[in-house]
Amino acid sequence: MKRDLSNRPDDIHGTGVGKPLVVVAAAALAVLCPTSALAAADAATDFVLNTFSFLIWGVLVMWMCAGFTMLEAGSVRTKNASVICLKNIGLYSIAGLAFYFIGYNLMYTDVGQFAGTLKLMYGSSADEIALLAEQADAEAAVVKAGYSTMSDWFFQMVFVATTASIVSGAIAERVKLWTFFAFTLLLTGVIYPIVGAWTWGGGWLSEMGFQDFAGSTIVHSTGGWAALAGIYVIGARLHKFRPDGTVKPTPPSNVVAVTLGVFILWMGWFGFNGGSQLAVAGASDAVAMSIVLVNTTLGGAAGVIVAIAVSRPLFGRVDLLAGLNGAIAGLVAVTAGPDFVDHYWAVLIGGVGGLVCAAAMRLMETLKLDDVVGAVPAHLVAGIWGTLAVCIAAGGDFLVQLTGIVAIGAFVFVTSFVVWKALDLLIGVRVSARVEGLGQDVAELGIEAYPEFMLMPDEDDMRAAGQ
Repeated sequence: MKRDLSNRPDDIHGTGVGKPLVVVAAAALAVLCPTSALAAADAATDFVLNTFSFLIWGVLVMWMCAGFTMLEAGSVRTKNASVICLKNIGLYSIAGLAFYFIGYNLMYTDVGQFAGTLKLMYGSSADEIALLAEQADAEAAVVKAGYSTMSDWFFQMVFVATTASIVSGAIAERVKLWTFFAFTLLLTGVIYPIVGAWTWGGGWLSEMGFQDFAGSTIVHSTGGWAALAGIYVIGARLHKFRPDGTVKPTPPSNVVAVTLGVFILWMGWFGFNGGSQLAVAGASDAVAMSIVLVNTTLGGAAGVIVAIAVSRPLFGRVDLLAGLNGAIAGLVAVTAGPDFVDHYWAVLIGGVGGLVCAAAMRLMETLKLDDVVGAVPAHLVAGIWGTLAVCIAAGGDFLVQLTGIVAIGAFVFVTSFVVWKALDLLIGVRVSARVEGLGQDVAELGIEAYPEFMLMPDEDDMRAAGQ
C-alpha cells in the first residue's frame, strides 16, 4: 500500500515556518557542500552499496552448495551419502581455486572473440592496494570503479561452483571420486570460463546480442551438457535398467533432506538472480531487483504446480520428485530473463519449465539414461526453454538465442565428452562393481553416513554376486 504524500504540509511541526527553513537549509547546504563534493559522496556511497551487494548475494549463491548437498545426499542410497558430502565440499573448493588461478582471467580479462587471457591469478587493483596503504589520493580512482575488484570476483566464482554441482548429482553413485574432481577442475578452470567469455565477458555471442540475464544457458545448461556427457561415458548404475527393459525404482533415501535442499536452492536463487542486477546504487536498481525477485518466485511456484499436475499421466502417480524438480526447472527457466515488468510471463515461463522437465525425466528413463537427481531435465532442458523464452518477454532475438544455445551446447558437450573419455583411459571413470554394490561410503571412505542403521543388501546386487 502506497502512502499519499502529495498533501503533506510543509510545516510538519505546526510552527508555520517550515518552507522558509527548508529554503535556508538548502541554501546553506549548497554553500557548505559544493556539487563536486556531493557527487563524490554519492559515488562513494554507490561503491559501498554495490560492493556490499555483490558480497551478500554471493554468500546466498554459495549457500546453494548446501542445497545441492542436501538434495543429492537425500536422493542417493544411504550407502553413498558420505561421498556426496565430500564431493560437494570438494567441488566448491576446486571451483574457487581454479577460478582464482586461471578461470576469471580467461573469462573476463582482455577478452577477444572467444576467450580472455591465460594470465595466472587475480587480485585487488593497484589503486585498492594503495588505498589500503592509506594513500588518500587513491580513493577517487577506487570509487570510480563502482565496486571492489574482489567482490566482483567472489560473486562470479560462486556461479561456477553452481555449474559443477549440477554435474555431481547426475552421475552420483558410480563415478570415481578423484575422476570427478579432475573433471571439475577442467570444467571450472577452462570450459565454463570460455562459455562465460563468449557471453558475459563480451565475446562473440555478446556482440551478436545474446541475452542470458543470470545464466539459464551459461550456468545451468552448461552444467547440464557436461552432466549429459558424463552420463553417456560412465553409463547407468548397476541394475538400474533390467534386461526386460523395465526401470528399477531407486527412491530417495531421505525425502526430507531432498525437500530441504530444494528450499535452500530456492532461497539461494534470490541471490543468483537478484545479484545479477549487478548494482544497487539507485532507485531504478532497487525497483529492478524487486521485479527480478518476484519473477523468480512466480517462476519457481508455477514450475511446482505444473510438474505435479502432469506427473500422474507421465509416471502413473502424483510424483514428489517431479514437483521438487519442477521448482528447480521453473527457477532455471525464468533465470535467463527475469527482469520483465509483466509478471504473468513468469508464471507461463516457469510453468512450461516444470512441464518440459517432467517430460524430460520420463524421456531419460525411456532412453535408459541414468540421471540420479534429474539434473539434465531440470537444468539443461529447462535452461534451453528459458533462454528461448527471453524472446517472448524480454526482447530477445530468436535466431541469436538459438545460435547461443547450439554453440554453447555443442562446445560444452563435445569438450566434456572428450575429457570424460580421456579420464576413462587414464584413470578410469567408474568404480568397480564390488564398490558400487557395497557403496562408496564404506568401500572408498571407510565411513557410513548412517552407522546406526542396518544396511539391507540390494537383491539385484546379491543375485549378481552369486553368479
